[in-house]
Amino acid sequence: MNAALPILAGFLAIALLLGVLAQRGRSVGLEQWSVGGRGFGTLFVFLLMAGEIYTTFTFLGGSGWAYGRGAPAFYILGYGAIAYSLSYFLLPAIWSYATAHRLHSQADFFAHRYASPALGVLVALVSVAAMTFYLVLQLKGLGIIVSETSYGAVAPATAVWIGVAALVVYVVVSGVHGSAWTAVLKDVLILAVAVGLGVWLPYHWHGGLRPMFEAIERAKPGFLTLPAKGMSPTWFVSTVLLSAAGFYTWPHAFAAAFTARNADVFRRNAVVMPLYQLVLLFILLAGFAAVLPVPGLTGAQADLSLLRLAKLSFAPWLVGIIGGAGVLTALVPGSMLLVTMATVIAKSVLRPLAPGLDDRAMGLAARALVPGIALVAAWLALHGGEALVPLLLMGYNLVTQLFPSLVLGLGERPRATRQGAFAGIVAGVLTVILQTRSGLTLARVFPGWPAAVTDLNVGVVALAANVAVLALVSALTRRRS
Repeated sequence: MNAALPILAGFLAIALLLGVLAQRGRSVGLEQWSVGGRGFGTLFVFLLMAGEIYTTFTFLGGSGWAYGRGAPAFYILGYGAIAYSLSYFLLPAIWSYATAHRLHSQADFFAHRYASPALGVLVALVSVAAMTFYLVLQLKGLGIIVSETSYGAVAPATAVWIGVAALVVYVVVSGVHGSAWTAVLKDVLILAVAVGLGVWLPYHWHGGLRPMFEAIERAKPGFLTLPAKGMSPTWFVSTVLLSAAGFYTWPHAFAAAFTARNADVFRRNAVVMPLYQLVLLFILLAGFAAVLPVPGLTGAQADLSLLRLAKLSFAPWLVGIIGGAGVLTALVPGSMLLVTMATVIAKSVLRPLAPGLDDRAMGLAARALVPGIALVAAWLALHGGEALVPLLLMGYNLVTQLFPSLVLGLGERPRATRQGAFAGIVAGVLTVILQTRSGLTLARVFPGWPAAVTDLNVGVVALAANVAVLALVSALTRRRS
């Protein structure tokens, strides 16, 4: 047995223990299980939101895109900083409304703000679909990390099932408290690993950052600049803006905002969180460091680049620590996703069918949903071949369709009608599905148009359809009423 395997097992055991212990002395109601009794301070909210944001996508997808795509990967640095700036204004307003009305999920917010249970159900369906992509991403990443850092001793499928079992146990027992406790360990470890890899690998393999980038440019001319077509500057800017808009419309990020003790928590976090975005820079540098020493990885295999280079560079025990950090980047956001998905289904689907359920019964119902959701996600993770970044972008394309109705619903009264919000979300989601299923792009539909237009991210096209329909239907229904 290699030295990495017991270290990986140790990190999994610690995460499981922290998750289970987090529940001690707390009630089993939905209020404690899903939003932590709304009593988290600045540090826990910071760690919880960072735990959701810095995931296996950060660990593998970011480095994989730096390795396989080059300059387009830098979009990952841009959108988070913009989103954190928005959070200074956005999250306090969401928190204030949700706390005043004792809301537990994003679907609750839309249903209550627009006085439309049907809109709440629609948002719940979109939320669960988008979170499924994100949860599958975490499980696929977990399988890759454990298999690679155990030197093949644990197959990816086995790693996925072990991870799912651990997630189900501590999510059912502790809910969001387990996620928060585990996030403390995860954030400390990922910070150390990301900075260490991003600094050491370029200097070890290339003699520094400048020699590394010069060597890459000689070997692959143009790799470090945005192409004129495809992932061009138009694609880059539209993807950054789309991702920034969708950042806090992810239902689990939305729900994490409900856990805060007061609105000032978000304002303090908005000052600090952009600095945390620098963690991604070191992950990208590690991906670039692998371009020449680990050639030949294409497509989804590019996600293996960071771990393959780590195995060439370090002793097995250190590879095990790197793998342990990677395991935590899957478990923390995975647990928040499970909590949020179970809460959304319980509140938006089960509650209308059984309106007499109290908080304790709703908490038990949400917990009972967790194993089923986890099994579905595990099956999808094991039967899908997509790389990690496309999975994330597909999820973003869906959740961003909630952004216009969210913003228009934050004033003293909604500036869109319930019919307009419903129709806009449906139009945006159907556009995303049509474009994804058919492979249609603006470049294919309008081949003669300039790249400055045709390279727009397909999610932006869907968002434009969303806003147009929302405005038209709101105008018509407001005038009629």
